Amino acid sequence: MSQEHNHKMIEAFIGKPDKTLWYEMSFQKYNLHGVDAMKWNWSWWGFAGGFLFLLYRKQYLPALGVFIASMTLGMIPFVGLIIAILVGGYGTFFVYKGYKKKLHEIQSNIEDESLQIQTMREVGGYHQWVVWLYALFIGVIFSGIFFAILIPSYM
Repeated sequence: MSQEHNHKMIEAFIGKPDKTLWYEMSFQKYNLHGVDAMKWNWSWWGFAGGFLFLLYRKQYLPALGVFIASMTLGMIPFVGLIIAILVGGYGTFFVYKGYKKKLHEIQSNIEDESLQIQTMREVGGYHQWVVWLYALFIGVIFSGIFFAILIPSYM
């Protein structure tokens, strides 16, 4: 696969042209001479979003794993922070693995490069509704804090 076609495939998978270069550079870190290796690659979205970041990027199984770990172990002091740091550092690797899986499936079944790109665009991308869910979640938290501070002062 040519470098240009690889770039177009990543761009189609990510679904956001302005983020393509960042993901392309991240994906290069994970693939050393054809061998996949989990490497640290910081993502603030992964850190702040946790399982929602993975859900946003359509990585359902890792999102479920992080959700379960967060709900069961997140109650232990500092473990929630450790999970957030780990997702911030390694979450993009799961996006890469999802990309590689889709890339293999598409290239195994479709020979035409333009059709490969179109198919990658359809199966890749992101869930915009996760952004709204995250905003709602943050809004509820800040509203709760605001009212917890405000209500006692009127009593």
